[in-house]
Amino acid sequence: MPAGLAAARGLEPADAVFSGAAVFNPFACTWERVDFAVKNGYVVGFGGYQGKREYDLAGTYVVPGLIDAHVHIESSLLAPAEYARLVLARGTTTVIADPHEIANVCGAPGIEYMLAEGAGTPLDILVMLPSCVPATPLDMGGARLTAGDLARFRGRKGVIGLAEVMNVPGVLAGDEDLRAKMDLFSVIDGHAPFLNGKDLNAYIYAGVQSDHECTTLSEAREKLLRGMYILIREGSTERNLRDLLPLVNACTASRCCFATDDRHADMLAGEGHIDDCVRKAVASGLEIELALRMATLSAAGRFGLHDRGALAPGRLADFCVIDDPDRFEVRRTFKRGIEVVDAGYRQPACPAAPLHVRVPEPRDIRLTGRGDARVIGIVPGQITTRDLRCPVDAADIPDTGRDILKAVVTDRYRAGGSGVGLVHGFGLQEGAIAGSVSHDSHNIVATGVGDADIIRAIGEVARLGGGLAVVSGDDVTVLPLECGGLMSALPHDEVVRRLAALEEHARRLGAVENPFMYLSFLALTVIPDLRVTERGVFDVGIFSDVLLFCE
Repeated sequence: MPAGLAAARGLEPADAVFSGAAVFNPFACTWERVDFAVKNGYVVGFGGYQGKREYDLAGTYVVPGLIDAHVHIESSLLAPAEYARLVLARGTTTVIADPHEIANVCGAPGIEYMLAEGAGTPLDILVMLPSCVPATPLDMGGARLTAGDLARFRGRKGVIGLAEVMNVPGVLAGDEDLRAKMDLFSVIDGHAPFLNGKDLNAYIYAGVQSDHECTTLSEAREKLLRGMYILIREGSTERNLRDLLPLVNACTASRCCFATDDRHADMLAGEGHIDDCVRKAVASGLEIELALRMATLSAAGRFGLHDRGALAPGRLADFCVIDDPDRFEVRRTFKRGIEVVDAGYRQPACPAAPLHVRVPEPRDIRLTGRGDARVIGIVPGQITTRDLRCPVDAADIPDTGRDILKAVVTDRYRAGGSGVGLVHGFGLQEGAIAGSVSHDSHNIVATGVGDADIIRAIGEVARLGGGLAVVSGDDVTVLPLECGGLMSALPHDEVVRRLAALEEHARRLGAVENPFMYLSFLALTVIPDLRVTERGVFDVGIFSDVLLFCE
């Protein structure tokens, strides 16, 4: 007799029975006050059962475990176990993780690291293999992954598909290696900001099934109508939830999920995780039942995870307990029917990813010329940028009056050179900031007022072997990121404390809120419009390096 079948029939005791709560049913988007029984980590049935352990949840509400449909754990700045401690307490029991950050730094060993670390936590970290390492053929990171490299991971426990296919031109041109990667998996995530019309048709025809880069309602609606799943994102700087939420109704909720993509540890600790998305959705007018549907069964269905997303016979007994659906504050989390108890901090392993940095000298980042310049315009609440054309005399930079500063990217892998661009929107009036988190190649990126401070900030990051730094005068504030230059080996509460110190220092210098998250995306060459790399200015629209000054 299959394990649990006798318990489901009531012929033997279940491991646990949970009684008295109103249970959310995402199949019907209703609440049902009913007892349920668990055996071997799975729900076996509802109604009158006997259990070896009995939990009285009277007066509370039970919701299936929350699922993040797309996240880069590295962006939290936490090692996987510390990330898990934070999000489990928020009711999340499964995350769909793309480890392309650590893969860009150290290749296949980075993926192995994330799989091994994920196996040591109660959180289910399910991996979508990175499709574009490097992000574009022009990018020079720490590794290059071919279809053959990814094929080694196919069939591995915890590997479920191919992550965001960022090389849209490659898809549309029929790039052979990219096609070979897509042929490895039946579940394929997309990454196609602003793509529409016939090119969108072709992108979907090629096999891409979802997108998390929508920033406008019209963009999301077109992609949904053409058959895509829409992963509504709410990260530290990618705040798209309120703009996209009108897309969701009773008919479309099954095709919409929540994703955090990139959230620093301080946002996870302060605002929350998928629970935060639920609260914001309800505050914006969405029915709680539809929000919960998106946070549970919709995400499970999108990835073919038929063993979770709902509390039903044969599905995992993953759930959280709340007092009030409208407030949605998680009180307890259960994984496979067992309450998650914080086991405390444990020192993480860190992958080998040394930095080989030649800290620039003043002549390396000196600008000359005058005329109309391509200035990267930061867009508040987004990771897209604007291509600003501003009259500039290089001798007048930094121009704090117009908030035009140098942005510098320094090769971290081969002791190579530094590229220089101009950026508007950071607000700094003095000092500089720098970091080794620089999507996706993760070279060292910096901006600031004056070359000496920029060089000093880059030097601090190099001295740390990876990290974040703010410098001004004699003051230096840092957060070491020992794990690949991306993640800290510290406990999450200490990372949050140090992030607060970095933010406060930067704020005193005039910086925008979340300056390090904006900084980390300055070099991301697959998000429009302008970027800066170790080579100089990059125009995403034409997928090419361009001159700083317009010809």
